[in-house]
Amino acid sequence: MIKEIQLRVNLTEEKQEDILLYKASKQLGVSKEEISAVKVLRKSIDARKRDIIFNYKVAVYLGEKPSDSPDYTFDYKDVSNAKEVHIIGFGPAGMYAALRCIELGYKPIVLERGKNVQDRRRDLKAINQEHFVNEDSNYCFGEGGAGTYSDGKLYTRSLKRGDVRRIFENLVYHGATDQILVDAHPHIGTNKLPKIIQNIRENIIKYGGEVHFEARVVDFIIKDNKLKAIQLQSGKELPVNAVILATGHSSRDIYDLLHKKDIALKAKSFAMGVRVEHPQEIIDSIQYHCPGKRDELLPAAAYSLVHQVNERGVYSFCMCPGGFIVPAATANGEVVVNGMSPSKRNNRFANSGIVVEINIEKDLFKYDKFGPLKGLEYQKDLEKLAFNAGGRSQIAPAQRLVDFVEGKISPTLNDTSYQPGLKSAPLHSLLPKLIGSRLRKGFAAFGDKMHGYYTNEANIVGVESRTSSPVNIPRKEDLEHPQIEGLFPCGEGGGYAGGIISAAMDGERCAEAVIAKF
Repeated sequence: MIKEIQLRVNLTEEKQEDILLYKASKQLGVSKEEISAVKVLRKSIDARKRDIIFNYKVAVYLGEKPSDSPDYTFDYKDVSNAKEVHIIGFGPAGMYAALRCIELGYKPIVLERGKNVQDRRRDLKAINQEHFVNEDSNYCFGEGGAGTYSDGKLYTRSLKRGDVRRIFENLVYHGATDQILVDAHPHIGTNKLPKIIQNIRENIIKYGGEVHFEARVVDFIIKDNKLKAIQLQSGKELPVNAVILATGHSSRDIYDLLHKKDIALKAKSFAMGVRVEHPQEIIDSIQYHCPGKRDELLPAAAYSLVHQVNERGVYSFCMCPGGFIVPAATANGEVVVNGMSPSKRNNRFANSGIVVEINIEKDLFKYDKFGPLKGLEYQKDLEKLAFNAGGRSQIAPAQRLVDFVEGKISPTLNDTSYQPGLKSAPLHSLLPKLIGSRLRKGFAAFGDKMHGYYTNEANIVGVESRTSSPVNIPRKEDLEHPQIEGLFPCGEGGGYAGGIISAAMDGERCAEAVIAKF
């Protein structure tokens, strides 16, 4: 017999051996000897009150043992000689599209503009130390996409888009810890993701798929509104049956190419702002109600904040406890910041994007001349502004938090995790009023919600601009572009996902849609 129950364990009890077995026997009214196993299904922390509680959902086994078999099996076939599906981009959407093609008996041919995970490291080092951006290999482009070297957070609210558990189990199949199947807010860590990504690539190749790096697509060959071939930067032209376009939210050249070819695009609402960085001890003390260092059983504390200012949401985005701020520009002449955390989340800083909703219809009328690319052009302008304010390198403009809200220039800045360095700048006056004024009110409100958050011990760093795509590539119910036969927009770049898991689920859906068409 198996019974699923909820257990609550306080911090003192959490340190006791076999506490779950003891609590389960007491709750079910059976002896500990009658219980053959207690399997954790879900774990979360409730730190809303001073007495911190660990919430467990467990399966209690009475008279039988749990199976070690996963919920899913992945039936990969040899597709060496099967019909081909071309996939542009090897981020989460492209990877999972390729894996799903193999399961369904089709051969994926992946074209990735960037480099593999190992070779990518050199280009990331060049951004941080030499302030040089390789436009095809950076924090956004390369094997695994933006997620590989920028965190690996797996939390998603996109529960209606596909089978989340299946995506998680596939990550475990390829080397992720099975702890991601349990944690309420699962996270792999930027130090562990590259090996998992490499395992996925090797598996695709093992079963007959192809993965080509430094293979940037520069043109689509279209006849009678049907996609016939794609052209690479090398000049090579590849005939195609169908293309899954999974290029991510920063492949601006793809949007430009589609627009020049009069292929339908839509402007899409998005969000922009800054990244705020606190000492992790401050966030821990606020969230765990503890002065000084947190208990060793508690992870680095996170937070989630939202406030409405003048009919626009101001909210935290991609919060990275125990993490780093990284330079996420995809071209020279721009500064873009993002965040990441290692698996242990043991850095001394906490950072989070704090962004403002941009309503594409009401807020950017001055950019209407750019049509569906108006949000993209707005992004570019703020990234250039940050580049100039930082001194025309990857040094980022920054300001102490209270100084920003009060409109004061910061004579000095706090220590930071951002390797290229910071330069004091009047972000309160540089940012457009649409964003800056709302951020100032939002930060003040966040200080009321989290006492201690509003402090000059925190820096704000600009700009956080790549939260999601400002462009939507439309598709029909069958996921094919309404105008171009054989083109299947996918993932974040198409405007259909907002993170690793939702992108992976969309990649699987697009693979299934392509094969249904075949």
